[in-house]
Amino acid sequence: MDTVGIRELKAHLSRHLRRVRSGARLLVTERGRVIASLDPVEAPHGLEWARALVATGQAHWGGGKPEGCRHPVPTAGGRTVSAVVLEERR
Repeated sequence: MDTVGIRELKAHLSRHLRRVRSGARLLVTERGRVIASLDPVEAPHGLEWARALVATGQAHWGGGKPEGCRHPVPTAGGRTVSAVVLEERR
């Protein structure tokens, strides 16, 4: 678990909340003593596996929408995998 001082937390609150949202747990310190903890809210049912990967450092998520692959993978039909996935979602 990471620690963050009050001054650092106040100065960069959005950054630290993004970390917590992505599964990190933070201990808040005041003059070197732990005074609070920031923990993520429980994930909706079915997403526990993803939160566990983020919490253990095996995956990273900053809370934004996935951007997709920089080098799209073509399928046998010539379309990209991302195009097929988007089509299936409709």
